[in-house]
Amino acid sequence: MSFVLKQSQKRDVHWKDVFHRLMPEMEFHFHPECGDPADVEYIAMWRPERDLFTRFPNLRLVFSLGAGVDQFDLSTFPDHVGLVKMIEPALTAGMVEYVTAYVLAAHRDLPLYRTQQMQHLWRPHTERRASTTTVGIMGMGTLGIPCAGAIRALGFNVRGWSRSPKDVEGISMFAGTGQLDDFLATTDILVSLLPLTPQTRGIFNSALFARLPTGASLINAGRGPQVVVPDLLAALDGGHLRWAILDVTDPEPLTADSPLWDHPRVIITPHIASNSHPESSAESVIDTIRAFQAGKTPAGLVNRQKCY
Repeated sequence: MSFVLKQSQKRDVHWKDVFHRLMPEMEFHFHPECGDPADVEYIAMWRPERDLFTRFPNLRLVFSLGAGVDQFDLSTFPDHVGLVKMIEPALTAGMVEYVTAYVLAAHRDLPLYRTQQMQHLWRPHTERRASTTTVGIMGMGTLGIPCAGAIRALGFNVRGWSRSPKDVEGISMFAGTGQLDDFLATTDILVSLLPLTPQTRGIFNSALFARLPTGASLINAGRGPQVVVPDLLAALDGGHLRWAILDVTDPEPLTADSPLWDHPRVIITPHIASNSHPESSAESVIDTIRAFQAGKTPAGLVNRQKCY
């Protein structure tokens, strides 16, 4: 029984130390070294290999090194092999920090004051109160729920939208396409933490933007292909949207000639909203393996029908 990590050994040397300390019975290998491939039952990676299941015929779980799993083709997975997305404290904390920071930036018009500084322009603008501002989060999962709690603690009205109904204490929840219009109608700052699925690809388009109030802002920390860029630029140029803060783009890196770079109402960050920490990631993976070995459903196990 062995575990393989397909990641930079220099960056993630702590993984091996954690495994030796907490799961000494498990052989640990840094890819491409793997010992006997037939002994490999667990592997963690970001980018999958085409021959993954032929090279490692006895795999039981594949771990994504991030919260997203859209880089994997679930149709290639044998029925007995599960795909697990990363759930660990540093990943969650980083996303809470990012979303909170940019909700506040959009709310207080900090991009505008940065532009004015570059113009040597001293011009105050009317402040809005958090209590009169509604933040809507699309994607109320392991990242969305703690983000909603942090934003609510700052005094904002917070709403959540998910594909299927769910209850979240203190948050007004909406679900499915039937309740999407009601969710969007009073959302002043829209935060996307949605996974990339066939249903969410291109979801942020002119039709959706039109259902937001005039002056709303978009923060996308989900996936780049969810945004139809020409529609976003049109909504910004037409004044319907105020700010667009994009941590993810399509493609990545963003091409040098993209109009998003220089648009005065767009903020770009290079997919840095949240990153996993080697030690806590290894601990999370070990906990998941132990739960799986005990016959329990692993936390973060991907639903093949939903693709997340």
